[in-house]
Amino acid sequence: MEKFEWKQCTIADLSVLRSISIETFTDTFAEQNTKEALEDYLTQSYNEEQLAKELKNPESFFYFMQQGEEILGYLKLNVGKAQSEDIQKNSLEVERIYIRSKHKRKGYGTAGLKKAETVAKEMHKSSLWLGVWEFNAKARAFYETQGFKEVGAHSFFMGEEEQTDLILLKML
Repeated sequence: MEKFEWKQCTIADLSVLRSISIETFTDTFAEQNTKEALEDYLTQSYNEEQLAKELKNPESFFYFMQQGEEILGYLKLNVGKAQSEDIQKNSLEVERIYIRSKHKRKGYGTAGLKKAETVAKEMHKSSLWLGVWEFNAKARAFYETQGFKEVGAHSFFMGEEEQTDLILLKML
């Protein structure tokens, strides 16, 4: 893994965040979903108004993983009411962790989880949790190697299509 820096995103990063979000989500899930469902999800979740609202939320934190001007991936963390579920008391949610395809399998995903853990510890959180699509075997195996354990499931909507995300928890 080459050296990189974390940059906390602000509203000034909105257009770049939107572009990276669409690129990495599409790269990760396009093959397993219909074009219509994917487009519906991208329109709902990654429009400028929605991302601006998330960036302005004081309980959500976005970070770019950067080498110079190049963005390798990004991370979105949530605490408090910004979390998509109430899974564990005093916990931090890793809502999004995406690495651009050309940088995958180089250790950046592990670095992203370490960053999430660092932020959680700085905020005196006792656990991290995340949702992972039940059919994303590579991601599930990766999270298991990082100490996450399955504790439940919830619905995730790809457009109008209901899917199941497994809830994984790691105590700190």
